[in-house]
Amino acid sequence: MGLFDSIRGEFIDIVEWTDDSRDTIVRRFPRHDNEIKMGARLVVRESQTAVFVNEGRIADVFQPGTYTLKTQNLPLLSTLKGWKYGFDSPFKAEVYFVTTRQFTDMKWGTQNPVVVRDPEFGMVRLRAFGAFAARVVDPAALLRELAGTDPQFRTEEVQEYLRQLIVGKLGSALANSGVPMLDLATRQDALGVQLAGVLTQELAPVGIAVPRFIIENISLPPEVEQAIDTRSRMGIAGNLDQYTQFQAADALGAGARTPGSGVGEGMGLGLGMAAGQRMAAGLAPQQPAAVPAQAAAPAPAGPPPLPAQEQWFIGVDGAQQGPYDSAALSGLVGAGTLARTTLVWRDGMSGWLPADQVPGVSGLFGSVPPPLPPQA
Repeated sequence: MGLFDSIRGEFIDIVEWTDDSRDTIVRRFPRHDNEIKMGARLVVRESQTAVFVNEGRIADVFQPGTYTLKTQNLPLLSTLKGWKYGFDSPFKAEVYFVTTRQFTDMKWGTQNPVVVRDPEFGMVRLRAFGAFAARVVDPAALLRELAGTDPQFRTEEVQEYLRQLIVGKLGSALANSGVPMLDLATRQDALGVQLAGVLTQELAPVGIAVPRFIIENISLPPEVEQAIDTRSRMGIAGNLDQYTQFQAADALGAGARTPGSGVGEGMGLGLGMAAGQRMAAGLAPQQPAAVPAQAAAPAPAGPPPLPAQEQWFIGVDGAQQGPYDSAALSGLVGAGTLARTTLVWRDGMSGWLPADQVPGVSGLFGSVPPPLPPQA
């Protein structure tokens, strides 16, 4: 082997990365001052994107596939280097592999309670926790705004930032939902879809999307829980007067069965007086009931109930999801879960149809561009 072949053997022939962790978002390809051959092979696997950075500037971005690095495959880098005539020589460039799969083990929770105004209980402090999924949709924006030159950017470095953003948006989402506190448990799924869309829009400048947001639990302060328990007991008891009479009779019965308590004699005397009063009332002549001078005016009728919102179902990966209202569908479009080709259905439709063919749903894609045509 000649000297020239020995030197060329030091250059990198294959540029690739296999992720052996579950929490790495960005990994810089280790060059160790070695140059990359012009004509080397670049392997970008599914759920990855390769970003070439030259002298601090993002040059080229490669989607999944296998590439031979030549001037025609590196248009921006070739322009920066001045390889207008296909100058075949090694080059130096930092290569960052960005993971684009979903990270589903992200947790969130409120360290401090969120204060909301409830129409029935007034000002209430709520705590909540759950999980969410995040993924990179714009690798270049992520490198510019968050990862920078970090050789290994992990989820733990961005999870606290995402948690703070979630808590900041949670209070306004609960307040603007208009859902009473007692009905929050039945609307957690819809609130999660709404928050996923809001967070995806908020994180667009840093290249991150939140395709799924889960609210596992919303807890109330102890005093509010006690008030709810008291109201539940009153509802079970029904008529409050009857409930009080039943409790008094039960207490007297327990006392009468206790020897030497004196409750039995007092109870007998009380029952005798009550029997005499009822007998006297039965013997007394019945007096006609007084006729009121003027009948009370009927109470004004309230507004009619709000019309029921349309309930939509969607098909994702062969599974049915829903029902969702129109506001929830808008959040699904923002999160990328509802696409133009996604099948939708509601009551009254004869069968499932793509979303962009259904009136009332196709208008939600006004600000969402259609998919790119197939690349040659």
